[in-house]
Amino acid sequence: MKTPNSAWLRLVAAARQAPTSGDDSAPFGFSTRVAALAMAVERPSMHAMVNRLSWRALGVALMLMVFSIAANYSAVTVVSESDQDPLDLVADVLTSS
Repeated sequence: MKTPNSAWLRLVAAARQAPTSGDDSAPFGFSTRVAALAMAVERPSMHAMVNRLSWRALGVALMLMVFSIAANYSAVTVVSESDQDPLDLVADVLTSS
């Protein structure tokens, strides 16, 4: 049965047997090619970053909304079960006097 490391071990053994030339410098044009590839990478635009952050902010706002509704659910149900309108200021003034 092959172990997961067997492919890696065979690759390392083959690399150790490869001839060495003694020159450890990078090939001609390597640094230019690497720099060109780095500059060719498309960076995300400001519009894409704002779009991503706005979706995250919307998610946070929705979580806060659900949490606040859950925390105040008992107060909302008590007001809805009463017969009196909670914003009826005239009835409140008349009953208190």
